[in-house]
Amino acid sequence: MKNHKELKEFLDRKVNQFNQIGFIKNDPISIPHRFSKKQDIEISGLFAALFAWGNRTTIINKATTLLELMDNAPYDFIKYNSDKSEFARFHDFKHRTFQGDDITFLLNFLATHYSQYDSLEKAFLPSFYTTENHSKERLEYFYNYAFSHPHLARTTKHIATPAKNSACKRINMFLRWMVRLDNQGVDFGLWKKIKASELLIPLDVHVCRVANELGLMDHQKSNWKETVTLTEKLRQFDEEDPVKYDFALFGMGVNAK
Repeated sequence: MKNHKELKEFLDRKVNQFNQIGFIKNDPISIPHRFSKKQDIEISGLFAALFAWGNRTTIINKATTLLELMDNAPYDFIKYNSDKSEFARFHDFKHRTFQGDDITFLLNFLATHYSQYDSLEKAFLPSFYTTENHSKERLEYFYNYAFSHPHLARTTKHIATPAKNSACKRINMFLRWMVRLDNQGVDFGLWKKIKASELLIPLDVHVCRVANELGLMDHQKSNWKETVTLTEKLRQFDEEDPVKYDFALFGMGVNAK
């Protein structure tokens, strides 16, 4: 097992290897990279992230199909279909456990949100925090805010919350995309009110496995507690940007032979 210095140097090399433009093509982050308007990036990114479990090619294909149903202009589609008459076109859409009703809920939620705010970032910003654990409160706030809108009970499983001890992998990944800013051109860095230092690792099976192999975890549980614990260990390598190591852990995991 590597010591702290060796492990940091190793992980930093792997971040540099995978945090490159070439990473985009085969990853769900390629979906929001098709757009330049902030709101289009946010909307397409949210759907791509929520779809992100299973085979990456399937995720990208399903997100592409969804965008085609929105005329490849998600913000305009939501903004100019306020009567919701066009939402019927999503009735037969399916991706794993996502169904048309779930998509319609998200579209209605986004339409309501964007009628009041310029950015989806606001949906992750409570008016005040009750503790210093901003990350947890932010995710719980988004869940409660989203489902304050009319919804089917089954739809709640598509957005994770720490309150249910979920690892919140997909939402944490979406936040990484929106918040992190560097010179590599993969993450967008669109949002300025959330700090990269507050982000949490998107904990999936690939990240779990590699973290275990490197001695950063001692079992392969994927839940909220382990998300926080692994992120705290990664902060020892970079306090200001711990989730940059998602590139290293996920990259090694998904590309393992």
